[in-house]
Amino acid sequence: MTPASTPERTVSVVLAGGGTAGHISPLLAIAGAIVDRQPGARITAVGTEAGMETRLVPAAGFELRTIDRVPMPRRPSIDLVKLPVRLVRAVRQARAIVADSAADVVVGVGGYVSTPVYLAAWTRRVPVVIHEANARPGMANRVGARIAARVAVAFDGTGLGDAVLVGMPMRRSIADLDRSSARADARTSLGLDPERPTLIVTGGSSGAASLNRAVAAAVPDLTAAGVQILHITGRGKQVTGQDGAPLAADGYRQIEFVDGMERVYAAADLLVARAGAATVSEVSAVGLPAVLVPLPHGNGEQRLNAAGLVASGGALLVDDADFTAAWIREHIPALVTDPARLAAMSAASYAQGVRDADRRMADLVLDAARSAR
Repeated sequence: MTPASTPERTVSVVLAGGGTAGHISPLLAIAGAIVDRQPGARITAVGTEAGMETRLVPAAGFELRTIDRVPMPRRPSIDLVKLPVRLVRAVRQARAIVADSAADVVVGVGGYVSTPVYLAAWTRRVPVVIHEANARPGMANRVGARIAARVAVAFDGTGLGDAVLVGMPMRRSIADLDRSSARADARTSLGLDPERPTLIVTGGSSGAASLNRAVAAAVPDLTAAGVQILHITGRGKQVTGQDGAPLAADGYRQIEFVDGMERVYAAADLLVARAGAATVSEVSAVGLPAVLVPLPHGNGEQRLNAAGLVASGGALLVDDADFTAAWIREHIPALVTDPARLAAMSAASYAQGVRDADRRMADLVLDAARSAR
């Protein structure tokens, strides 16, 4: 008599990351892919009370638990003095979450919340899988990589040992986007003319003051060239004219935020944006020509994020100090009204794109969980 097989226990996955959309979006994409791979999987996200995760994680249908935020100061400060006590307290909180959820594996995407969760998992002998989004890793993932069972990265050259290149996990609505078929509806939904050459400018959810100033000053030249502009200024960063009223012109529309970047990617012939890891990865995945203006501060990771895409011909790189109204007048109108050049940039960009990073991460995570049982 053949013994009845024992049903496989439902896997429990704890995912750590939060603060900004740059951490939360890949976390949610990984969580979604895990559930697709293994329906019924228990997903517990860990964040802090101060981050965007308090809104975005429950909205995506996943459980959120919170721990204290532990800043990692780079210079002597009062935060550095308080670090040991704060870290011990946060690790204790994270250990309770790992235990309560009977975690089979812990996944981290970096940020303040990740280090305590990595350490909690390590002390409970739960395998850790990390995903590093940037070409230059942050502090939390440099620590996490030392104890991780698997390390995955979005870009080559991070310096993290034994890293597997998987790309950037992103929503399927972006990864599967067909820009051509979605273009007309996307432009209409954003209040744009479906037929005019379209430039979209975004500095991210917080906006970018230097990009806003340069674009606003170049609006007359862009519209005179027949280009329409959607200017996503960032929350609380409405652009005003000399009279103090919101800047307005035929062919120019400003908005503080767009919910659903796939509409932006479908509507644009050319995108001007910062070079965050998610932006670089997403424009590559959908084959959108771009002008990338890296943040002028930080640890230089945005320039590194963009390097491969720029080298391929899919994007132009402009230093923040050089991205002026004069630069826009000289370069943008000619580019956004040149279909052949845009098509070549689009093909180069698309060839660089990775569109299944969420599924690759899900496989790594589930393999790590099975190996630990």
